[in-house]
Amino acid sequence: MLSFGFHHARLVRPLGIVKSRCTSYQYRLNSTLLDGPPATDTNRAETTMKRFWKTVGIEDRKEGIAITLDKRALKTPSGHTLLLPYKKRLVATLIAAEWENQRTVLKPHALPMTSLASRAIDYFAEPETQENVRQSLLQYLDTDTICFYQDYPPPLVSQQEAHWDPLFSWVEETSGATLEKFTSILSNSQSQDCKKKLSAVINDFNQWEMAALERAIHATKSFVIALALVKRRLDVDQASDAARVEVNSQIERWGEVEDTHDVDFHDIRRQLGSAACLLSAA
Repeated sequence: MLSFGFHHARLVRPLGIVKSRCTSYQYRLNSTLLDGPPATDTNRAETTMKRFWKTVGIEDRKEGIAITLDKRALKTPSGHTLLLPYKKRLVATLIAAEWENQRTVLKPHALPMTSLASRAIDYFAEPETQENVRQSLLQYLDTDTICFYQDYPPPLVSQQEAHWDPLFSWVEETSGATLEKFTSILSNSQSQDCKKKLSAVINDFNQWEMAALERAIHATKSFVIALALVKRRLDVDQASDAARVEVNSQIERWGEVEDTHDVDFHDIRRQLGSAACLLSAA
């Protein structure tokens, strides 16, 4: 099983290196399996990283919706057939579009919906696994991006007030949990009461919501922003802006760094967009 962690904007936790492991789950999709005898197609995709299929399709099956390459259903990295509930036809359409847009060379980073749906199927179908991940994700409250406030410079202060303060109020109003604000990076933690109340909020999340929450936490470095996205308190743009408060305040003061800030801007929206789409019931 993969473990979970992240690099905080201000500090590196001991578990920080694990984020790359979780991110690498996405890149394992270059070995996505297909229904049928294991062999050439899988190996060809894995070794050549080139498109080998001619057609991409969506197929209704008794168990759910499958996405097919040349009539053979995609499988997850763990070998499960990638089947979606009928109510998630939009998700199936987006996954099919990802594979159709793999024109010549496979680009695993361009398969965010595929990797996220696979994650939900491989790791969040079992209650025991969900509970383990739930407890891991709750620990991110101790280094949550929105809990670290600074009183300078003015552009940063105004960004914090605009994007973070409303989330503190929302958390308390909807869950009764009180989040602590920190000004130091040393020896901080949220109360057990706070974690208990927020644990109750996500206790009934299904596998799709848990997968979306996990991805959003990794993208934003914030449990609270991710929760607000899953609960539809924030849309993708609002969640991205809340996660990029420090970066946006720097851009406001010094300007944008080409091929750095703009790349991050689009990457976080891609990650959060896939999480939001996974929750679609259309």
